[in-house]
Amino acid sequence: MTPLLQVKGVTKHYGARLGCGDVSLDLYPGEVMGIVGESGSGKSTLLSCLAGHLMPDAGEVIYDTRAQGPRDVLGMSEPERRMLGRTDWAFVHQNPRDGLRMGVSAGANVGERLMAVGARHYGQIREQAVDWLGRVEIAADRIDDRPRAFSGGMQQRLQIARNLVTGPRLVFMDEPTGGLDVSVQARLLDLLRGLVREMGLSAIVVTHDLAVVRLLADRLMVMKDGAVVETGLTDQVLDDPQHGYTQLLVSSVLQV
Repeated sequence: MTPLLQVKGVTKHYGARLGCGDVSLDLYPGEVMGIVGESGSGKSTLLSCLAGHLMPDAGEVIYDTRAQGPRDVLGMSEPERRMLGRTDWAFVHQNPRDGLRMGVSAGANVGERLMAVGARHYGQIREQAVDWLGRVEIAADRIDDRPRAFSGGMQQRLQIARNLVTGPRLVFMDEPTGGLDVSVQARLLDLLRGLVREMGLSAIVVTHDLAVVRLLADRLMVMKDGAVVETGLTDQVLDDPQHGYTQLLVSSVLQV
């Protein structure tokens, strides 16, 4: 099977400081990869490089496009990358306000993404928006409300609806449950797990929360000081960590 995403030697420096160094991975269709590490480990830098938000100093990010097969995303033109980000890719921000348009309604937030890929029939767009709001557990009668009228958990679910309405194949998630109450986190994780399985999504999830990757990720990558120190099946890494840093991460959770 051809990997959906092949990452080869991605490296990013901030002046003399290493953001991430020589990171490689293969992600297959329908697979979820978790990336964990403490603050400053390089996981968010890596995610930004993979998603095209940040240009690495070296490396390749090869995506198996629908039309042209494997292509290095870093070599694409800006319009090509933008179109990929609207159609086949999605990015769920930790702060939903970074991924929503706060000045338009919930329905318009979902509808805009459809219009970006050519949808023009108002009735059909609204119908799909209502359907997707329902799928992320937002009542249809909230379709005309602005996101600022929603709770943090509802804003995050709306951001997910906006991202997934076009049926992407690859979703990048940056601390998707960060900043939410524990009960809200659990509900959101259940929702995400259901949507990932139902849609056959591939995803890369960056988090410091090992419970999140335990629930969502098939495979796990552990980062420290910009480098990958351990990788493997999620349960294997968490239940029998080999690297001293991973052992510290796991034991710190067990002691809480």
